[in-house]
Amino acid sequence: MIEVRGLTKRYGAVVAVDDLSFEVRPGVVTGFLGPNGAGKSTTMRMVLGLDRPTSGTALVGGRQLATVNEPLKQVGALLDPGAVHPGRSGRDHLRVAARTAGLPVRRVDEVVEQVGLGKAARRRVKGYSLGMRQRLGIATALLADPEVLMFDEPVNGLDLDGVRWVRGLLRQLADEGRTVLYSSHLMSEVQQTADRLVIIGRGRLIADATTDQVLRGLGGAHVRVRTPDPDGLFVALRQRGTSVRRTDDGALEVQATRVEVGDLAHALGLPVHELAEVGQSLEDAFVELTGRSVEFHGGAQPLVPASTEVAR
Repeated sequence: MIEVRGLTKRYGAVVAVDDLSFEVRPGVVTGFLGPNGAGKSTTMRMVLGLDRPTSGTALVGGRQLATVNEPLKQVGALLDPGAVHPGRSGRDHLRVAARTAGLPVRRVDEVVEQVGLGKAARRRVKGYSLGMRQRLGIATALLADPEVLMFDEPVNGLDLDGVRWVRGLLRQLADEGRTVLYSSHLMSEVQQTADRLVIIGRGRLIADATTDQVLRGLGGAHVRVRTPDPDGLFVALRQRGTSVRRTDDGALEVQATRVEVGDLAHALGLPVHELAEVGQSLEDAFVELTGRSVEFHGGAQPLVPASTEVAR
């Protein structure tokens, strides 16, 4: 398990991570999300003992990783697929890592096969595509068969087959009871993969919930209903203080559960032709949750007016 408690990291006047607390539990694929500059990579580096916190703690299996004698057997991580000697072959890179961790050479061949590098493992890394470097980085993370896996943007540069493979790998690792934390900007991919989400903005925790809870607005149900008398149902819902809006095709979208809307329609004697939960995309939910935490906006359509940005 990964435990982050009151974690803070300052670089001079800049606060990269601000009193951040969350847990990543075994058997669950946890997505770590946030806008650019939110502090995700800095947090991961502190968990791995690569950066020292200004205050707070980051524990893996109840210990600071810097105090563990064989950290590669505790945590496998991919933070930067480019952090490899370009003159070595992929296989030689893995052999060096295996020797450092006291692992048998046969383990190198096992992970090469697992990640699908194949014959490319004998080529020099400087000739690798980004996708191949990602596979090599994942192989390195898996090398010591650790209980905790951390991946920063693992699907960058991968083709569709590679993305699907990573999705299945993350699921497999969690199903084996391992602790899995990964970051990504591909919201559609995270929506299909992650069981739980930790969302941060400007170094602070915004949400720590299941993916389903985030998609439902952290507990707020949202349904679509169609009836021959939408005006009557609309008025009744408004009188109850329920949030409701009309859609272009004559249906109503209601901030309530299907049971609540169905029971009200029945009490009014209104037939219902459609009553279904409306699921927003993770991209929509992410933008809604992090809109005020985005530091860099596109010039054409800023999500938040500059006057509302918090100076830090």
